Amino acid sequence: MDETPHRRLIALYPALASLGAEELSTTLGATTQTITAPAGTMLFDEGAPCRGFPMVLSGSIRVARGSPGGRTLELYRVTPGELCVVSTSCLLGKATLAAHGQALEATELVLIAPTDFDRWCRAEPFRRYVFGLFADRLADLMALAEAVAFQRLDQRLAHLLLGHGDTVLATHQSLADALGTVREIVSRLLSRFERAGWVRLSRERIEVLDAPALRALSAGPGPRSAS
Repeated sequence: MDETPHRRLIALYPALASLGAEELSTTLGATTQTITAPAGTMLFDEGAPCRGFPMVLSGSIRVARGSPGGRTLELYRVTPGELCVVSTSCLLGKATLAAHGQALEATELVLIAPTDFDRWCRAEPFRRYVFGLFADRLADLMALAEAVAFQRLDQRLAHLLLGHGDTVLATHQSLADALGTVREIVSRLLSRFERAGWVRLSRERIEVLDAPALRALSAGPGPRSAS
């Protein structure tokens, strides 16, 4: 690895500095892969062995779980400085990958070889860093499981539309993938939101007109609706 990505990697993942300059120079220069992937590239797949520990330099990765019927549920996204819990659990448990990862945009990442990751985890500062990020991501997944189990789909859609400003640039299919449902149901719910005056729909674009109404729906009680 040349010096510039090396410096970027340490800036994004500061715990690497605890491994020492010699270890980093040897490992990053010998066995590490730097991968540049255009948007849409499948970086890893369910059921496959983990090829290494990904550390994202730029872009983002969508990690999702698929079903035999072809539906997917987005679990989380990995951006620079974050950890992929699916890859981590695969490496730690010597198991196959439990989800797939796809580049959402042009993405650059460094892939640390499994043997190097095992050796790095013997260093307490790096191990503590990895398990700290692992715990944070696990908490996010628990919150997702709770939302899927106990929230209605319209509540979850309303929540998904919030926090992106006045305009959400997304297709109905991408929203359905994020919610683990089908496009037709999302389209039907969005049409209902539009009739209520909460959003305005156009091609791959949703304008939020009444954020307080969406926020009230997302926070409201109620059993889960069928998806």
